[in-house]
Amino acid sequence: MRAAIEIAHLSKTFRTGKRALENISLTIQPGEMVALIGASGSGKSTLLRHIAGLMPGDRGAHAQVIVNGRMVQQDGRIARGIRRTRAGIGFVFQQFNLVGRMPVITNVLAGNLGCMPLWRTLLRWFTDEQRRIAIHALDRVGIAPCAFQRASTLSGGQQQRAAIARALVQKAGVILADEPIASLDPEASRKVMESLADINRNDGVTVVVSLHQVDFALKYCRRVIALRDGRVVFDGAASGVTAALLRGIYGNDTGLEFGDLDGGWSSSAAGMPPVPVAAQRLLLQPEAMPA
Repeated sequence: MRAAIEIAHLSKTFRTGKRALENISLTIQPGEMVALIGASGSGKSTLLRHIAGLMPGDRGAHAQVIVNGRMVQQDGRIARGIRRTRAGIGFVFQQFNLVGRMPVITNVLAGNLGCMPLWRTLLRWFTDEQRRIAIHALDRVGIAPCAFQRASTLSGGQQQRAAIARALVQKAGVILADEPIASLDPEASRKVMESLADINRNDGVTVVVSLHQVDFALKYCRRVIALRDGRVVFDGAASGVTAALLRGIYGNDTGLEFGDLDGGWSSSAAGMPPVPVAAQRLLLQPEAMPA
């Protein structure tokens, strides 16, 4: 079976000269739920946007990103047919990306736009079956009673779950979630992460979620990829991640939230099939770690 996400030699340099990504090569298999962690500015959001084809990387003959078997970008150029490719990639933004004045169900129905003719898109002409599927998606994330409210009347956690329902309607094979719980309280964060985990577990959707809350990353994801200064510095099983390991990589001023990890917290993902030992890689040499 082909990998869900294949990244090879991806780098990104902004016009300011800042190097945001440095020779990233990763493979994520279908059905994985992966946490992408790192301090602010480590490259998490930039990497997700490159996977989704929202921005091109640097030129390079061997640089490419492939998702669901379709080329997203190569040699610093977004691939042709990217609209069709993006139809299979759900993106959950930190700030929800909903239209506040529209009903929740209309925002969720927008997940169909990638596979609809332009004229139906412009008229917002959705079928009864599409509406039924949208209501079911809202029910799965626990907010079906809010379907006909204006999106702006929902709490932050509810808006984020509406965004997840939109990805469900989209029937995306891959969902990318960029700091989806950054501005939420613990209970709302739990509901959002449980919604993503449910889709991963029951629908087999590949989920990559960037987080700075380490305890949530370890609780809901079996695999953790850590970035620092645009480089992959750890890629391995969540069960092998400790506060001491992360402080060895990032130092004490990590910008990460450890929650109960310092107190011996153990991942509920420990009972899941482990990541193969070969995939457990500490990629930053000990001598290069901050004291």
